[in-house]
Amino acid sequence: MRILFATAGLFFVMLGVIGVFLPVLPTTPFIILAAACFARSSPRLEAWLLSHRIFGPLLRDWRERGAIPRRAKLAALVGCASGYAVFWFGTEPTAALKIGVGLFMLAGLAYVFSRPS
Repeated sequence: MRILFATAGLFFVMLGVIGVFLPVLPTTPFIILAAACFARSSPRLEAWLLSHRIFGPLLRDWRERGAIPRRAKLAALVGCASGYAVFWFGTEPTAALKIGVGLFMLAGLAYVFSRPS
């Protein structure tokens, strides 16, 4: 299981790093998932991530207060809005699907924005 968690953690770090450069891919949730995987597999990798210059403060804030930075909240909002626009104009969804996807995204955004900054 340790190897599985370490592999998943490295995969999530990779996705998080890609998300730094792609505005529609969120960084924050992937880095939080990576830290959780490393906590179960490798204290050394967990310590590396917690002491990382960029990701460390984000993770420490999440662990201590469940906080999400304002910048990450805005990125989530822009990403969801962009994704919904692509979904709306790039496909021909039914009204029920438009409403369902919209509600799903709003629920995720409500959670993100309910967390302290």
